[in-house]
Amino acid sequence: MTARPARPALIALVVAVLSLAIFAASALAAADVEIRRVDTNGFPRLRLTIVSSAPVARAPVVDENNKPVAGFEAENFGREKAVVLALDHSQSMRGASLSDALRAARKFVDLSGDGDRLSLVRFASKAEPAISFSGTPSELTTDLGGIRVDSEQGTALYDAVINAVRALAKQPLKGRVLILLTDGADYSSRHTLEDAIAAAKKAGIAVYTVGIMGPQFKPEPLRMLAEETGGSFASAPTSDRLSEIYTAIASELSRTWLVSYLTAARPGDEVDLSARLIGVGSATKTVKLEIPGAPASDSGSLLPSFAFSAVGTALIALVVGLFGLAAILAAASARKASWVRSRLAPHLGETSRTRVVGTRERLSAIAALFRVTESAFGRLDVWKRLTRMLERANLPLRTVELVWLIVGVGLGLGLVVSLFGAGSLVALGVMVIGGAIPYLVVWMKMRRRLAAFENQLPDLLVTAAASLKAGHSFKQGLQAVVDEGQEPASGEFRRVLTETSLGRPMDEALLEMSERLGSPNFEFVITAVTIQRQVGGSLAQLFDMVADTVRQRQQFQRKVKSLTAMGRMSAYVLVGLPFFLTFFIMMINPEYMAPLFDTGVGNAMIAVGLVSIALGSLMLRKVVSFKG
Repeated sequence: MTARPARPALIALVVAVLSLAIFAASALAAADVEIRRVDTNGFPRLRLTIVSSAPVARAPVVDENNKPVAGFEAENFGREKAVVLALDHSQSMRGASLSDALRAARKFVDLSGDGDRLSLVRFASKAEPAISFSGTPSELTTDLGGIRVDSEQGTALYDAVINAVRALAKQPLKGRVLILLTDGADYSSRHTLEDAIAAAKKAGIAVYTVGIMGPQFKPEPLRMLAEETGGSFASAPTSDRLSEIYTAIASELSRTWLVSYLTAARPGDEVDLSARLIGVGSATKTVKLEIPGAPASDSGSLLPSFAFSAVGTALIALVVGLFGLAAILAAASARKASWVRSRLAPHLGETSRTRVVGTRERLSAIAALFRVTESAFGRLDVWKRLTRMLERANLPLRTVELVWLIVGVGLGLGLVVSLFGAGSLVALGVMVIGGAIPYLVVWMKMRRRLAAFENQLPDLLVTAAASLKAGHSFKQGLQAVVDEGQEPASGEFRRVLTETSLGRPMDEALLEMSERLGSPNFEFVITAVTIQRQVGGSLAQLFDMVADTVRQRQQFQRKVKSLTAMGRMSAYVLVGLPFFLTFFIMMINPEYMAPLFDTGVGNAMIAVGLVSIALGSLMLRKVVSFKG
């Protein structure tokens, strides 16, 4: 009977112990999961690096601001990843340090998963480009066996990081890891620590740094490189501990998840993130979304905060849709009104002149710009050549319109490729190519029209000669050419007759036509006609003789062109073959071409190759060209 009062106290003690145990277990579980890094470079897509204390098969559950994240992508580094091993083989690594480092790297390669793709970057006084990625561990083991101590002093640590980042950025795998080993500090890199960190963060690469402690060892850069990129830093007091460190890194990678999702937050907002791994624990982290180049959410926005909510976004979309509908209805009503006006124009006495004037009035906003451009550049020889080219192409464009069309197309294409993340040199090249497109279109139109006139010229001369033999005057002979000919010859001769009817001398009108067309055969005809009109003679017989001469010249040019066809085709093949092979090799194996684009020697080889191709094409053009 005396033991009964002790039971409530015993029960309370048991409950307290169990509560403490549960609290400790929950605290321990919470510490077993870590949100190591939140990458905002791909905003609005966030990338979370989550590390757990034990490997789990199921992907983590992620919450943002206490709301579950839907549609996220999760990738475990233990299944598949792209890994670059960066090994220091400078003179300070001589002896046991290098041999232990190679042994540890081989052990890491043996622990890699079946879906991993591995590569190697060696660095000493200079950083070598990354070798091609391979899914076979034996290939990388063979490459490791060929590493020897460098004969020159120096350590290009940051250059090695840049080379590894460039190679990893081209890999399609989402998991990208760089494992960097060194026993010293950087002494000979062209890049800085900030460059290396920025490049790794932009490419979404986790850098794991390993340092061998020694007199020249500086841990702070390695620690900063690892912390900023979501990796880890480890130091070995002696090189024989490297195998343990590499094994620990392989184990940590198998417990690392990369989660990416589209966030609903705005730049500058603070978001509360939580990640839960079933059977392991959970972790929370509060981050501020600081996006490079993006304004903060409260940095002077003219819109209220309500506009950025779901309801506000829907209302803004509704307003924009209503404005768009109003614009469509206005355009439709304007088109209907113009259709009605066009039907009533014959009965009201209106002409097409009214429509032309209306169009010019609508373009009055840019007329001032055109006038300023013409006054500034109208006296240049380039401007005059463009004017002549438009006349020969017979296009309804003014020179200033063509110039602004070239500028607009170039800037537009450059802006488009810039929005897709292209570099400045690529954008500049696209701008040049885009600006050249209108010019090439006009040039091809001019060449096609000139070729058509050249083909019509002998028949036109025969027609004019027949008219003269029938007793008609020279002007009537040209009228016969206009009536029986085809464009472009009939239009050009019609313009000559119009100018002569307005009082211009026939010789000046024909000379202007010759300069306007730029045809050497027609220039020969005008010279012969001018001489004959001055000294006298049978103009019909002269036309027959000139027509026969022009026809023979054209036949000779066609013969020369056919004889040089093989040489010209060889020139096209030789010039285009390097670009063709480069394109297809980059499509099949981009890593094979990486040294050509990512190293100074490769860039020099590209420059020498382009200059050689240009010189060779000029020489081939000289060989196959003939001026008769």
